[in-house]
Amino acid sequence: MSHLVESMAFVREAPWHGLGNQLSAHQPIDVWQREAGMDWSIDQSDVLFNVASDGMHIRTHADSKVLYRSDTLAPLSVVSKRYQVVQPAEVLHFYNDLVAAGGFELETAGVLKGGRKLWALARTGQDALIRGGDKVKAYLLLATSCDGTLCTTAQFTSVRVVCNNTLQMVVGDRSGAVKVPHSTRFDPAAVKEALGLGLSGWEAFITNIKQLAQRPVSAIEATSFFGELLDEQVHDVAGVPASRAMQQLTALYSGAGMGSLLPGSRGTAWGLLNAVTEYVDHQRRARSQDHRLDSAWFGQGAQLKGKALQQAAALLA
Repeated sequence: MSHLVESMAFVREAPWHGLGNQLSAHQPIDVWQREAGMDWSIDQSDVLFNVASDGMHIRTHADSKVLYRSDTLAPLSVVSKRYQVVQPAEVLHFYNDLVAAGGFELETAGVLKGGRKLWALARTGQDALIRGGDKVKAYLLLATSCDGTLCTTAQFTSVRVVCNNTLQMVVGDRSGAVKVPHSTRFDPAAVKEALGLGLSGWEAFITNIKQLAQRPVSAIEATSFFGELLDEQVHDVAGVPASRAMQQLTALYSGAGMGSLLPGSRGTAWGLLNAVTEYVDHQRRARSQDHRLDSAWFGQGAQLKGKALQQAAALLA
C-alpha cells in the first residue's frame, strides 16, 4: 500500500500506527529537521518544453516555474512565477520563539505526498477537563504546500486525549486559523500576531465544549443530526437501510466510540461531535492511514468535522 507520508518524527506515543521516528522530548530544531525528513529545500527552475515533432526544439514557458526537491531532484509541481514558496525549515523555525518562551513543545512534524505538503504540530500547554474527566488539549498546527492545494495555514487544534481525535478550534466568528495564500510572502511574525498566541479564545472554546457536554440529546435529535451532516434523508419506515456512514456514526455515538460512555458524552451534543471526529480520524474509509490523516486535517474530513461543530453549536441556541 502506498503512503502519503514521506517521513515524520514525533515525541511520546507513536501516532498513526507507528509511522515515523520517535524522539526524546525537547530536541533542537536541527534534529527535528533531520528526523522528520525536512532537511532539504524547495528549489526552482524554468519550465522547458519541446515544440518539434521530428526533433528537439526546446522553448521556455516564461509565466511558470518547476519546483523540485534539492536532495532527490524530484519534481514537486509546476506553479506560476508569482508563487511564494515556504521552505521546510521555515515550518519548523516558526515554533522557535514559542518553544523558547516556554509552554509550547513540538510534538510531531513531517512530509506528505513526497514533499508537496509539510506540517508541524506543537502542544501549547493549555488543557481542560470536561464533565466526567474527559481531557482536551490545545495544539498549534502549521502546514503548507508547494502544489497549490493548501494555503500556508496556522490553526489552533484541540485533541481529545481519550481517543486522539482532532478538532479545529472555532470561537464565535473566528475560525482559529490564519491562512496565507501563496501569492503572498509568508511572514511568521504577522501570522502569530493574527492568531493571538495568548490563546485568548481557548477559554471560550472550552466553555462551548462544556456546554455541549451538558446538552442532552434525544434519539430523534441524534438521528436528525447525523442525517443533516451526511445530507441523507432520515426514514421512519422500519427496514429501510441506512448508509454505512450513518450506521458507523450511530454506533460510535451509542457506545462503540472511545469515551462515548463517559458522563459528558453519553446522550449529549458533545457525544454527537465526538462520534463524528472519531469517524473521520479513525473509522472513515480511506486508502491508508496517511490518506486519512491528510483528509482529517486538510481535506473533506476536516470539512465534515467543521460542519458537525456548527451543527452542535446550533443545538445550544
